[in-house]
Amino acid sequence: MTDRHLLGSEEEARLSALRKAIRRAVTAEVDWVQIREKDLSGRQLSELTRDAVAVAAGTSTRIIVNDRLDIGLGVGAAGVHLGEESFPVAEVVRWRKTDETHAHFLVGASCHSLAAAQQVERDGADYVFFGPVFDTPAKRQFGPPQGVERLEEVCEGVRIPVLAIGGITLENAAECLRAGAAGLAAIRLFQEWPDLSTAVAQLRSGFSPICQ
Repeated sequence: MTDRHLLGSEEEARLSALRKAIRRAVTAEVDWVQIREKDLSGRQLSELTRDAVAVAAGTSTRIIVNDRLDIGLGVGAAGVHLGEESFPVAEVVRWRKTDETHAHFLVGASCHSLAAAQQVERDGADYVFFGPVFDTPAKRQFGPPQGVERLEEVCEGVRIPVLAIGGITLENAAECLRAGAAGLAAIRLFQEWPDLSTAVAQLRSGFSPICQ
């Protein structure tokens, strides 16, 4: 996942650094890059996402955009990721069923409980983010860390892929794997790691989908 606020204090420089980080992620062959820049204007977010889609074209990396279904569709992103206060998953899935041209458009959701994960599964989500598993400044607004045991409960309680989020590092990634996570979602791990290709290879030696 992206967060340009970790890349400097001046906006133009941050956006430039973020574009470079996205290119590094695509070069490192991460599975997904999730554009999570909620405070950008619609025009800026559209331009950033369009650029990311262009960079990822012809590669195995897919671009997902947070919340903005309109922008995701407009620039050819691979999917949309919805928070618990975003547009309802069921409505997006219902729309997808009526539009054959977007049958493979991914719809994912963030959840912070087993009940919420089970609900978005019933609503038709393709995958779920669960966390925060470990402590991280970016997720403290969602409460204390849920821990690996709770992650395991969610993984066992739904059939769709569960990606662990919140304080994920190379050191604790294996714990998430053992708990049943299908992948990782992280900001600092991917955005700030100096040798991302090596980090991705190390993670892939443990499990498959990796989401930035």
